[in-house]
Amino acid sequence: MVRITEDLVRRRAEHNNCEIFSLEEISLHQQEIEKLEHLDKWCRDLKILYLQNNLIPKIENVSKLKKLEYLNVALNNIERIENLEGCEELKKLDLTANFIGELSSIESLKCNIHLKELFLMGNPCTEFEGYRQFVVATLQQLKYLDSKEIERSERIKALQDYPEVQWKIREQEEAYLLKRAREKEEAQRRMQEKKDEKQKQMDSKLGCDSSDSSQDKSNQAEADGEQERCRTVENDDDDEDRKFWEEPTPYTPESRLETHRYMEEKRRAKDNVRESKKREKTAWTLVTAEGKVLNVNVPKLHFSLKDDEENNQIILDLAVYRHLDTSLLDVDVQPTYIRVLVKGKPFQLVLPEEVKPDSSSAKRSQTTGHLVVTMPKAKEIILAKQKVSASIKHSDCNTQQKTTRRSGQVEKLEVDPSKYSFPDVTKIVQEKERTGQGPIKLQPQEVTEAKKSSYDFENNEDVPPLI
Repeated sequence: MVRITEDLVRRRAEHNNCEIFSLEEISLHQQEIEKLEHLDKWCRDLKILYLQNNLIPKIENVSKLKKLEYLNVALNNIERIENLEGCEELKKLDLTANFIGELSSIESLKCNIHLKELFLMGNPCTEFEGYRQFVVATLQQLKYLDSKEIERSERIKALQDYPEVQWKIREQEEAYLLKRAREKEEAQRRMQEKKDEKQKQMDSKLGCDSSDSSQDKSNQAEADGEQERCRTVENDDDDEDRKFWEEPTPYTPESRLETHRYMEEKRRAKDNVRESKKREKTAWTLVTAEGKVLNVNVPKLHFSLKDDEENNQIILDLAVYRHLDTSLLDVDVQPTYIRVLVKGKPFQLVLPEEVKPDSSSAKRSQTTGHLVVTMPKAKEIILAKQKVSASIKHSDCNTQQKTTRRSGQVEKLEVDPSKYSFPDVTKIVQEKERTGQGPIKLQPQEVTEAKKSSYDFENNEDVPPLI
């Protein structure tokens, strides 16, 4: 049974910032509500109220809604118009497709002096002879009945024929009420029969289960018969569903409520099956019976395994979905393998070498979302140092000693030709003639080249130089 709760009202009041005390309009249609309640206490300022297509059997708890102007309770199980005297500002009332058979109950709407529109289409009372004349004559404030304007001449004629029409309406009402009493009895009988039939089915299912669980069977033929009967019971649900929808039933509040209960039961059963399937996790084989660890990639993710010899570690790069929340990842590093659960689906990989689980670390890339797991190897590798020659070591020692002496005392330059022989520093670098560096070379170089090329050259000062 769905009831009007504060949470439901707040969710349907999003247009008013979820505030219900100042709410002026709310739509609670198609919520399978079975009782009208609480709105007169929580939403005193309501002006428009939509409650169509529910299972409301009675109009109640709306008398305190003094500002209510439009009430829509179409497609419900209402059989009588009542409890609307307190809605002083009511201008429009929609009771389409209900089960109103007591047409005389509209007399309670005489107090609603502002009522201008009334909808009663689809109700049993509309089939009464003189229905429209009776309503027009009874509710003289109405301007529209079932979307049709009431003319002045129509009202005058209805008032003239009112006593006769009223007597006819009373007779038809009594006949309808007797019919409704029989329908209610028939509905209760059918409901009791269905309960008994369902109980028998449950007993047969229990008997089938107990017969299957018994280990001592007298006869193989009897066992086959029991199994066949169990299969028949399992198919009863489909047969019951087909029978329910093909069986002709009268359109009454009880049949409408029964249909709703049946659909709700089926929906709940499907939800239970769906939930049970979710709870049942698939048993993936990660380790064989012999203890061998298998490579498993249920989430079907790309990965790369790198052996970093320089840092003596193994790096796993798992291409996890970029926008997957990190809380949905579970990493388990073991000495010989690594296991990662991605949304409950295992990824398992056997490692080429033994690693240290306690020293391992897992990080998530902020750009790609990949999971990077760094696992140090258990066997540490000692790298050999490069050998240094003795002469280099000796020179390094002398350099260090000299540096130490220099730092400790003032350096002095001593020259002893008997102990040391120094080369002639002036002859280390031969002196070269400086020549021009530009595109035009200077003359001295040409002269030198000329001297080198000709030994019998004579410099005559009277002869001008050649350019």
